[in-house]
Amino acid sequence: MIARWLTWVSDQRRQGWACSQCEWHFPVPSLLFDPDAKSAYDRLAAAKFQDHDCAVHPQSAAPAVNDSFAQRARSLVLRGIKPKDAADITLQEILLEHRNDPKMMVQACADAEDFLRRVRDGLI
Repeated sequence: MIARWLTWVSDQRRQGWACSQCEWHFPVPSLLFDPDAKSAYDRLAAAKFQDHDCAVHPQSAAPAVNDSFAQRARSLVLRGIKPKDAADITLQEILLEHRNDPKMMVQACADAEDFLRRVRDGLI
């Protein structure tokens, strides 16, 4: 069996926890703002992830359009950059890529805060 892990995704198609090996996805409920509710969501997603069967959610043939904020920042952390610096660099890259899209700027800032929260909580 191939090792799988829980990964955070945030792109045009979906946002929430997902499986690294298949299309299983646990979406973020709308209006999830309270930190305690976010922590409860993270715990529930982890439990659901353990119970899912990758064979039921085969890998999509379509490649992802863009890496999520968390994936981009995590790749920098894996290269030795501190999480706060990785979040700042990733945020700046996204802001440059989408400088004419105010909605994307707001989303990127929210993703940066959420990435750092998940790092502090030991989830990433």
